[in-house]
Amino acid sequence: MHKFDDATTVGLLLTLVLIFASQTEVILSNPLHIVLIAVPLTIQTVFIFFIACIASKILGMSHDIAAPAGMIGASNFFELAVAVAITLFGTTSPVALATTVGVLTEVPVMLALVKVANNTKGWFKS
Repeated sequence: MHKFDDATTVGLLLTLVLIFASQTEVILSNPLHIVLIAVPLTIQTVFIFFIACIASKILGMSHDIAAPAGMIGASNFFELAVAVAITLFGTTSPVALATTVGVLTEVPVMLALVKVANNTKGWFKS
């Protein structure tokens, strides 16, 4: 079963390359669209993460419950959205572009939030 662990990652990366290759002209001619997609997604992801963590703190939950709650709450499951967008609308659709930008926005934001979660262990009860 471990043979296929990297297949998902490689498949997702190849899909993103395919989408960006088919959308190159749209991306280069409309960088504002990329910003208009990425900025609200970043704000939403960070906001939901902190809401979940603060609520967990108020409810007296431990860090090992609060951190995953924040991460799961903040995740938009863009990998599934990319698959659905491509299937329903095709690789050249604006929907596919939006979901791809979502993945590329969410990944670094979530990695930053993991660092925040790891640095806030002391804020929660053991």
